[in-house]
Amino acid sequence: MLKIVLLGTSGGMPTADRNLPAIAIKIDREIILFDCAEGTQRQMEKANLSVNRINRIFITHLHGDHIMGIPGILQTLSLMNREKPLYIFGPKGIADFVKAIETTVEFTLTFHVYIEEVTEGLVCETNLYTIECTRTEHNNSFAFAFIEKDRPGKFHPEKARALGIPMGPLWKKLQYGENVTLPDGRRIEPNLVVDPPRPGRRIVYSGDTPPCDSVKRISRGATILIHDSTYGEDLEEKAMETKHSTTTQAAKVAKEAGVQKLILTHISSRYKNSNELLEQAKKIFKNSILGEDLMEIVLE
Repeated sequence: MLKIVLLGTSGGMPTADRNLPAIAIKIDREIILFDCAEGTQRQMEKANLSVNRINRIFITHLHGDHIMGIPGILQTLSLMNREKPLYIFGPKGIADFVKAIETTVEFTLTFHVYIEEVTEGLVCETNLYTIECTRTEHNNSFAFAFIEKDRPGKFHPEKARALGIPMGPLWKKLQYGENVTLPDGRRIEPNLVVDPPRPGRRIVYSGDTPPCDSVKRISRGATILIHDSTYGEDLEEKAMETKHSTTTQAAKVAKEAGVQKLILTHISSRYKNSNELLEQAKKIFKNSILGEDLMEIVLE
């Protein structure tokens, strides 16, 4: 199971209903963060997500509303006596920011923090996923794509039982593509009990940006695009001046990139009732959702 949790969906300033930007992706027993605003660890507590499960943090850019949660998370993890390393990725300057925390905030770091300043392309790879990034047009900012690797096909227990395969390790081996030999000598191939592999999902987080070709490219065919939607369509000029997007611009990006679902986020604090923003987006891209704090999207 793959789960996305919107921990913060406001932009610039928090509101009574919206915290500042942070997105969590939970895959297997790992949590990945994209941006880490102040209050992120408290939002994780509300969402029943363990801070100690965070392995990697990806920062889109160094504006305060996207990074000020890092000091608190480092201190909390140290208070928990964490030992396993933490990986932080971001644009040029992220290493100086983390170093400043370590040298000025009075706490003892109990684990190693690996920091990488990213450029275009592949950022990291595990056995379950890869992360890629591309530059956007918002002050040395990046968009990130979480790209899940192909998943094992659906396992059919009834077929396994019919073939006399005992429940346990042999089932798992078959699900992950291994041939097995039964106690009676029969050799069983996975395709007898397992469907073909299922393609992985692509989740793209734009960070702050006006509409740009680089985000369209990295979002091509994405399962979910989480896109800057700071302003309504009446404030397009202001959006361009501040290098943000309107809801209609985000919807056009989603439509042109052929994504399956659009989530609007980074909503300006000026909007007390943001339903109008959703309606604007839906006129262009029907499968749009207005992001709300602690919203969960589960992908089976």
